[in-house]
Amino acid sequence: MLYIFCGFLFGLVIPYLARRIGKLMPATMGYILLRLFVPSHSVGYSKLENNLKYMNLFRRYVMRSVGWGIFTAAATYLFATDFGTGYEWWYITFLWILLLLVEIDKRFELLPDILTLPLLILGFAFAAQKGPWLATVDINFLSYTQNSVLGAIMGYVMPVIASMFIVWKYPDAFGGGDIKLLCSIGAWVGMEIIAYIILFSCIIFGFSCLINRMRAGPFGPSIVYATLILCLLLF
Repeated sequence: MLYIFCGFLFGLVIPYLARRIGKLMPATMGYILLRLFVPSHSVGYSKLENNLKYMNLFRRYVMRSVGWGIFTAAATYLFATDFGTGYEWWYITFLWILLLLVEIDKRFELLPDILTLPLLILGFAFAAQKGPWLATVDINFLSYTQNSVLGAIMGYVMPVIASMFIVWKYPDAFGGGDIKLLCSIGAWVGMEIIAYIILFSCIIFGFSCLINRMRAGPFGPSIVYATLILCLLLF
């Protein structure tokens, strides 16, 4: 129940965190934390309660927060119970950062370094304690840390190489934030699984474009969805 409760609470604030972080970019981590807890002055609620457009937006915001709360509670429970004991909060932290990045990228088409870089560092720290999360490479010739570093390198190099072949037609095929996100995830999952994540995320993005009839859009959510699906399937 603790995981469900904590997941629901974090999910409730995902839209708020995404809105604040997205609007404050570019900014340092210290300034972001300050503005999260001490927001700038805004128009009072009493002056807006008769504004029909604002109230409709507010209701949508509340429903979105509740939806994120329910989804995050369920995902947190799965991550905390399916991947063994002793490292639950590592997995939960990984999950929460990814979900927050989904909301930010959907709203602002932005994957801020203040989230992707800490995710990368945490991946290396996790590998030093336990080993890359989903790595299937024989560790007899690779240490856990080496596998994590190679996963990060592959997460960075593979999309760069792939974008070289399509940049002439699609200049923004892989944004810098997308590559940093893949690099960070590679540090968590190891050098072999990151290749499957890149491929699967491209497939998900392709289907999303077909369904929504669009030719471009944020790629970060597809990366996150591919990562979470593969994590659950592999375990």
